[in-house]
Amino acid sequence: MNKSIQHIMLVLVGIIVLNIVSKNIYQRFDLTQDQRYTLSNTTLNILDQLDDLVIINVYLEGEFPSEFQRLQVETRQYLEELQAENSNIRFQFINPDKIRERLIKKGMLPSQLTVEEDGKLSNAIIFPWAEIEYANKTEILSLLPNTNAKTQEQQLQQAIEKLEYSFSNGIQKVTRENKPTIAVLSGNGELDDIYLYSFLKELGKKYRLAKFTLDSVATNPQKTTTDLRKYDLAIISKPTERFTSEEKLTIDQFITNGGKSLWMIDNNYADTDSLYNQGKMLAFPRDLNLTDLLFSYGVRINNKLVQDLYSAKIPLATGNLGNQAQFQHLNWFYHPLANGNPNHPITKNIPPVRFRFTTQIDTLKNDIKKTPLYLSSVLTKKVGTPSIIQLQSIANEPRENEYKGGPQLFAVLLEGTFSSAYKNRIKPFNYKGFKETSPENKMVVIADGDVAKNQILKGKPHDLSRDKWTGEEFGNKEFLINTVDYLLDDTGLIELRNKTIQLNLLDKQQAFNEKGFWQFFNIIVPLVILGLFGFVFNYLRKKKYTK
Repeated sequence: MNKSIQHIMLVLVGIIVLNIVSKNIYQRFDLTQDQRYTLSNTTLNILDQLDDLVIINVYLEGEFPSEFQRLQVETRQYLEELQAENSNIRFQFINPDKIRERLIKKGMLPSQLTVEEDGKLSNAIIFPWAEIEYANKTEILSLLPNTNAKTQEQQLQQAIEKLEYSFSNGIQKVTRENKPTIAVLSGNGELDDIYLYSFLKELGKKYRLAKFTLDSVATNPQKTTTDLRKYDLAIISKPTERFTSEEKLTIDQFITNGGKSLWMIDNNYADTDSLYNQGKMLAFPRDLNLTDLLFSYGVRINNKLVQDLYSAKIPLATGNLGNQAQFQHLNWFYHPLANGNPNHPITKNIPPVRFRFTTQIDTLKNDIKKTPLYLSSVLTKKVGTPSIIQLQSIANEPRENEYKGGPQLFAVLLEGTFSSAYKNRIKPFNYKGFKETSPENKMVVIADGDVAKNQILKGKPHDLSRDKWTGEEFGNKEFLINTVDYLLDDTGLIELRNKTIQLNLLDKQQAFNEKGFWQFFNIIVPLVILGLFGFVFNYLRKKKYTK
């Protein structure tokens, strides 16, 4: 009896000790091969800074295709990992059926999916969105981002791969207090605000924006140069007027003092509006006086326009039906579509980007690391300027033997220590804080000033990622947002976009073909096994008790 009591006491003491240890020593184990549930150091750093409640509403609830139930499960498991790391994270899954209108007003548009079940196709609508609330700020994020995936399975995989990036980026947006500052340069005929609205509105959610005019360089170059240095990034968007030497030195010293820069440059005058109005236009070189500045950083933007057989469409009136004009969407070779570098976080998994009347970039030999971001297809032709471009040429059948120019570089990332363009040169003014070389720095140069230009629809700016005429979707906005994130990134957040996960998805065609076999196997075989077990059990039981 005493031994029994001792055993019981030992068991009770063991249970108490185990509870105490498990309460104080908490560990989760990720046994997946690709470590999909292991949070990165970047995410952990973001979570460590949370000192108040963060509420995450996920609208992946209700009836939807089985493939996307996988997205729901993966999202729930990922949020559980966040919550386990910081108890300030609270999340809930909400069925959007009764609040669809409210979600659409907030910008959470539904996605229509094609579902294949039993060999039949049907449509389903889901709201793949999440909403993050912190203090008085709200951020919405898409759980099914627009990508260049060709199948829903690929789209699902890319959505799951971006879960950590999407949520970490969203949480950082609503919790970050000291936002990096961006100067949108003006004074040299850059794009008006209305044409940059779609791009800048998205940037404003994460960064502090300000227009910075270089006009004051003429009267007070010292102060203007010092004031520009207060910003973290400068955006130069399609300047059309020549830069003075004083203005170039101001930009140069911004860069050598560590400022990041995004250049979107048109080295030719070519405008689609003129083409539509007159049926033809003269494309001619534009002298911006920036060649020596960019040359010192390791690139040169040429003047020849690039035609590409892989191109976007433009609408063209082809006749009238009654009083209504009839339009046809035809490929316009002066608007190349380019796929991004699949191995870089800026451009990975982004739909093709539309360039308009773009030229080509040459890279020069120096110590700067140069990473191509966007290249044309191999079926290209370069057109020298000045040149007359006629709209009717769109109807001409292209001769493939003329398009052998090979891939052309449209956008490039430069990283390293930049030398001043005014090193060992006479300076237009004596700047007290002049630096000959920069610290480790980054810039992106794009040979198209219209890559960030949104269209205008009924007097209001249209979404940069979608053409108002053809409805085609492009990766322009996502590319530019990723570019700014990469240039200003100090947490490694952008690297999360490269996360790769391998999902083991069901082969739908094979499952449909073998449906009868597996139904038989899963229903009949267990019953047969159960019947055999019962027969053998009864036989042995009778044999045992009939003796």
